[in-house]
Formats: sequence, C-alpha cells, structure tokens
Amino acid sequence: MIRTLIVDDEDIARQSLATLLKPYHEVEIVGEATGVAGAKQLINQIHPDLVFLDVQLTDGTGFDLLAGMNEINFRVIFVSAYDHFAINAFKFSAIDYLLKPLSPADLAQAMEKILSSGNNQPARLKVLLGNRSGVEKIALPSSDEIIFVKIQEILRCESDNNYTFFFLHSGERILVSRTLKEYEELLEPLGFFRVHKSHLINLQYIRKYKRGEGGTVTMEDGSQIEVSRRRKDDFLRALNA
Repeated sequence: MIRTLIVDDEDIARQSLATLLKPYHEVEIVGEATGVAGAKQLINQIHPDLVFLDVQLTDGTGFDLLAGMNEINFRVIFVSAYDHFAINAFKFSAIDYLLKPLSPADLAQAMEKILSSGNNQPARLKVLLGNRSGVEKIALPSSDEIIFVKIQEILRCESDNNYTFFFLHSGERILVSRTLKEYEELLEPLGFFRVHKSHLINLQYIRKYKRGEGGTVTMEDGSQIEVSRRRKDDFLRALNA
C-alpha cells in the first residue's frame, strides 16, 4: 500500500482529492493536514510514502514545509491553483504538479509516474528548494536520466523537432526530450533570447554580431547562429538593454 498524506488548507479540495483517489486501491489515505506545522508533525508520526502538497497553506507554503524537513523520504505531488512563480519553479526542477480544480486524467498521469518510476525526486526537490531565492539550476530530462545544470553554464539551445539540444560552456551537449518553446518561456527572463525559430542563445556568451538582413551571431564556442529578420530589431534592443 502507498501510505498517502493530503496537505491542503481547503476542506473541499481535500475531500475532492480523496474522492478521486478511491479507484486507486493501492493508495491508503493515512492523514490530512491544513498547514506546515500540522503536516510536519503528521509526517514525523505516520511516515507517509506519498504526500499531495498544496503550495499555499494556512501558515506558509509547501516549499516551507519541505525546506524544514531534515530528510525527505517520501514522494511529493504538488497541487496548486495557478501561480506563475510556482509553476515555473516546478518546470525548472522537472517536478510534477496538478492544477486546481483537479481532473481525473491529470491525476491518473501523475499516479502512473508514481507507481512506475524510481524515486529520483530528492535531487529534483533539492533544485526546487535551491531556486526559491533566485533560479540557479535547471533539471534537464534526457532519455534515461535527469541532468542538473547551472543556468550560467548554458551557452545556447537548439531545436531538433520535439527535442532540444543544450550546449554548455564546457563543451558538453545534452539532448532533452522537450521542445525549445518550453525552454524559451523559462529562460528568456534570465538573459536568453530566441534569435531564430531553432536557436535560443545566452546573451552573455555572444562574442560578436555581424550585421546583415537578419545578421549572424558568433558565440564563445565559435558557433555561428543566424538571426531571423523578424527577430532582428527585438534582438538588438535586448543587446542594448
């Protein structure tokens, strides 16, 4: 049995999740909590295998709860009303989350991962908590592992259909099973710019820019990246920002 704790400050949300979990006969709900203090006490008492954790609680956040634990030896599925900061935090750390109101399909997908995958969550949770005061690392899921990379180490990203190549300043190349569009949304606020439909670059690693119809950027690794004509003006503004 998967001993499960539900942590949410809304009664109706806890009841709804409990109802959705009834078809999962391998799940046993062993407790409920509304806040950080109560949840921490229950975790130490009942030692759950899985915690459904709301982001906003009565006396803090789900992040506060995890940061205050001496050891996280349980799996976590975050539950949240839409919050841009929280959602981006989950994406940077490759952590699963469910949006309220919960849908059976989303829950099924999250539970499938819990039931079938190994527990590599501790490293991802460490990235999540480490990014609370400012994004420093990103979790990159490849075909058989998750690689944790400092944002400042990323030189550029290149699209390969539904995959993305990450080129690091060290010369390492990582193939990630997600689209460039997803990483554009995450990385552009951190000093990256999508100069072309296939290329997202770290502006701090530009060696030179050669003017032209769109122009060409030479990166510190010697790679030359075409700048699309329609992105040229925005790119030049970003350089001068």
